[in-house]
Amino acid sequence: MFYRRKILLALLQLFDNELEKIRFQKLLFLITQRQQKPDYDFVPYKYGCYSYSANADLTAMVKKGILSETKSHFICNENTDYFKTLKEPDKKLLLEAKKTYGQMSSTALMRYTYIKYPFWAINSVTVKSILSVDELHVVNKSLPNSKKTALFTIGYEGNSLEAYLNRLIQNDIKVLVDVRNKPLSMKYGFSKSQLKRYCESLDIQYLHFPEVGIQSEKRQALNTQADYDKLFVDYRHSNLTQTITSQKEILNILKTKKRIALTCFEAEPSRCHRTHLADAISKLPDFNFQLIHL
Repeated sequence: MFYRRKILLALLQLFDNELEKIRFQKLLFLITQRQQKPDYDFVPYKYGCYSYSANADLTAMVKKGILSETKSHFICNENTDYFKTLKEPDKKLLLEAKKTYGQMSSTALMRYTYIKYPFWAINSVTVKSILSVDELHVVNKSLPNSKKTALFTIGYEGNSLEAYLNRLIQNDIKVLVDVRNKPLSMKYGFSKSQLKRYCESLDIQYLHFPEVGIQSEKRQALNTQADYDKLFVDYRHSNLTQTITSQKEILNILKTKKRIALTCFEAEPSRCHRTHLADAISKLPDFNFQLIHL
């Protein structure tokens, strides 16, 4: 079993094997904020901090019968003491979380996290009813509000789904343009249907332009920067010269939506075709905007 799932089970077991879903997410968030290397990352969602990845793990354990699920709660069906299997620092964090926050209701936990971590409250549907005017002002100051039109590029390599989405939110991205030829990934959350769903749950539009991607068979045996450079010479000549209509369409989306990001896998821009696509778009007539590689 993945260690991160043992954290979830141990947390449930510390609370008599049952937790309300909102309380679960808030308690897990508070624990991970103190972990040296968090087991889960979170996004600002409709009830504050929320981890899609943790929920996916919980759902997977429901399917295996390890947990049961109601509309509002998760219930642990296991007899194994998962708390004993945790590392000592994590045991300490879980015990401290129970001692400090264990008596708080879901609403009290939401209020506490909204005040202490205002960024994660920016999309909350309950924030106005929970916080005072002054407290709400602090949350509103955390809202990204960029006026400048800009074309971004971003790779998801090395990032969790939530960390990746937070970078989009923090840069006020309105449209994510997937430029992979085949938008499939073994990494959770980054295949087309998943990524589209998660983006749109955060009011980020998702679009896919497969024709500007590089076919997977051309991406074999890329070991050095020279290998990548050779691939991109071919890409500029064989693809970019044939996809000008798509490039113009992306530019029009940029003009309309103001802040869009081209996305692919590689973390390093110099090893991804999105850099060359962005450069081609920036050379089109009427492109007078900033180009930023995240």
